[in-house]
Amino acid sequence: MHHPQVQREHVRPDGNAASGTPCFQSILALTDLSARSQPAVERAARLAADHGALLKLIMYAPASLAPLAHAEAATALAALARAMGARFDVLVKQVAISSGGLAQIVDEARHADLVVLRHERDRSPGAFFTGQPVERLLRQLRCPVLVTRLATRLRYGRILVAVDFTPASHELVSLAHGLDANAALELFHALNTMHESKLRYADVSDHAIRTYRHDCQRQARERLFSLTDSSSARRNRVLSTIGRGDPARQATVQQQHARAELLVVGKRRAHPLADFFFGSIAQRVLCWATGDVLVVPTDRRGYSPSAVMPRTLQAAR
Repeated sequence: MHHPQVQREHVRPDGNAASGTPCFQSILALTDLSARSQPAVERAARLAADHGALLKLIMYAPASLAPLAHAEAATALAALARAMGARFDVLVKQVAISSGGLAQIVDEARHADLVVLRHERDRSPGAFFTGQPVERLLRQLRCPVLVTRLATRLRYGRILVAVDFTPASHELVSLAHGLDANAALELFHALNTMHESKLRYADVSDHAIRTYRHDCQRQARERLFSLTDSSSARRNRVLSTIGRGDPARQATVQQQHARAELLVVGKRRAHPLADFFFGSIAQRVLCWATGDVLVVPTDRRGYSPSAVMPRTLQAAR
């Protein structure tokens, strides 16, 4: 794996970070009541405290895990809710346990602004054909999904935002800024090398290819500057980085290089068969990322369980 060709375009050290507008009013955290899911619950609780949001805890017990008896699980979930409420000084509600499956989660997520769950692969045979639980959730949910890998920290120190210069990329940057206004932001764009390959195939001169590459980089720099200049993130310290090649691979490489605890990426809705055979950029990011990943569906326009929630965000597929 090689590191992308990086160009840091500008930094805006403007003193104190702005306190961003709260993005979330209701956060749904998934737990199987094991120690492995505790960091995801704690991350959700910290975000709820930062945003003054209601934290809802729901039991998720996939078929590959031995579920607790409903009465025992309800007691444990209530204890967890009390512990999180006392520790983080937030209002916590436990969702009544019914099936403990994805259908209940999808139904409950209709009333949430954010879903938080830990990253874990389901290695059952059924997951090969139907996809990982997080993949199935992403196909159905219209709210952002935060997939956690890291142990909980007080706040994210650096957030990397993958952008593709679609009109809604401005909102993706605004959401990342609003998630934690004190975090350093880095915007990342991967230049598509497909057209350059076509030029080489057509025996275009090396000089013409270098000129084309220079023009692409210049346009990307201008668009990255425009994104930071027009968003609320302009009040923070913002870096801009350009890579070349596959967007998913380059974004995850840059996440490692920048030591960003969170990578923000958008996902367009696609047919399940397309996701199965080709995989979306968001799916591949989830496979390769080393930190937390916030996946934002692009069909959120018109979906707003909270009045303060931004409209749809659209970034890399």
